[in-house]
Amino acid sequence: MAKSSDIKYLTAIKPDKQKKKFCRFKKYGIKYVDYKDMEFLKKFVNEQGKILPRRLTGNSLKYQRKVSDAIKKARQMALMPFVTDLLK
Repeated sequence: MAKSSDIKYLTAIKPDKQKKKFCRFKKYGIKYVDYKDMEFLKKFVNEQGKILPRRLTGNSLKYQRKVSDAIKKARQMALMPFVTDLLK
């Protein structure tokens, strides 16, 4: 009969630590979000054209608001589509 110290349980392998999210605006000293810079704004939008939340992008609240306003302004100026199948 096996002792309790001899029993080994199968456990899930813990993945390596994920990279800590950071606010790229604070790190790189970006103070202004330009609504005309489409390549930069595409980083904050998924394939369907939805704005990604803070928990995924790592932005601080202040800059997430600026990003969302810039994306909305770019949509109104017809620089970005509201909805698309494959944006990236």
